[in-house]
Amino acid sequence: MGFQQGLSGLYTSAKALDTIGNNIANSGTVGFKAGATQFADVFAASLNGAGAAPIGLGAKVATVVQQFTQGNISTTNNPLDVAINGGGFFQMDDGSGGTLYSRNGQFQLDKDGYIVNAQGLQLKGVMAVNGLVSPGAPNVPLRLFDPSGSLTGSPQATGTSASANGVQANINLDSRVAVPATTPFNYADPTSFNQSTAVTVYDSLGNPHTYSMYFVKSATANTWDAYATVTNPAGATPGFKDLGAMGTMTFDSSGQLTSGVMTQAISAADLGYAGAVNDLSFKLDFTGSTQFGSAFGVNTLLQDGYAAGTLATFNIGKDGTLLGKYTNGQTQVLGQVVLSSFRNPQGLQPLGNNVWGQTPESGAAILGMPGSSGQFGALQSAALEDANIDLTSELVNMITQQRVYQANAQTIKTQDSVLQTLVNLR
Repeated sequence: MGFQQGLSGLYTSAKALDTIGNNIANSGTVGFKAGATQFADVFAASLNGAGAAPIGLGAKVATVVQQFTQGNISTTNNPLDVAINGGGFFQMDDGSGGTLYSRNGQFQLDKDGYIVNAQGLQLKGVMAVNGLVSPGAPNVPLRLFDPSGSLTGSPQATGTSASANGVQANINLDSRVAVPATTPFNYADPTSFNQSTAVTVYDSLGNPHTYSMYFVKSATANTWDAYATVTNPAGATPGFKDLGAMGTMTFDSSGQLTSGVMTQAISAADLGYAGAVNDLSFKLDFTGSTQFGSAFGVNTLLQDGYAAGTLATFNIGKDGTLLGKYTNGQTQVLGQVVLSSFRNPQGLQPLGNNVWGQTPESGAAILGMPGSSGQFGALQSAALEDANIDLTSELVNMITQQRVYQANAQTIKTQDSVLQTLVNLR
């Protein structure tokens, strides 16, 4: 039996060296998980139950297990490079409706706007609808844009946001100024008003219009009258329109605003595009404005409209959210990466190219959002997970297995020497 035992030892040591060599070869492979060779002893007596302590027949390779420990995180300059910091796997569409799983976050965009890996497999997740991700929606390949359609985001008219904020202004009106000597108000005569400011508003087609506000101190204590004009873009007819009075702002004796929320309506004709755009109506909210004995100042001047814009950049958040940034300064959620987890990840079948396939031993995939629980790690954009290879440990294991191989070879040599002695007996 000595030859068989020695041969089994040579075989198992060779397989262990193969595993170590594969680990070392993939030490630079992003998302690679190290393998470890596990051995088992072989006993002929185990088949018939004979003997309390029989001599074994050597060793065999029980299995090569994958070590799904966390690799180091390295930063990059590519916003599409994504590392999983924790458990879980990326879902990759195999092109035929199936799903493969990977820890390699080296992604790029293809010509059709899909996020793909080096082999062209598409990253899967949930696409957003009007900037909202619906939990439980089907997982599909994530697409940042459709080149067959418009790459431009739609404009939004001022006052038509979900919160309908319109124009929000926080100003201080100087209580020390006198009532204007010239009446009535005339936007062209600075002596007929005390202060003014302007903000750009947008119509339903995203055309910008300069909306100017004028403030006239009233003879009634702590009261100001507000007026407005609109200047339209080049080519609009008319190019300018006096909108008249907006409303009245009143303050208490402490200079705090008590009444200052108004509504401004501007017709399509006044915007210079009669029949081409919708009438514009938005709220004017001066909440927080004051009337103090200090110079006129604009603390805040916001509005909720914007022009059309094209997708400029994007990033991936810790929770997998794909956030697109447009040239008009707006941002919108485009989708969300969904991770998969397994009860027994060691049961996954390695298929090469940094992907694994699901097997009965691994169990069914469990889906979850990045960072939602311990089994789903958070994502880190512009970063990659290195292979979890400890080169020092692998080299020490290589030396050990080399010595084991030599020792098994020596047992064969010794057995040969014993047999040679027996043959030479007379």
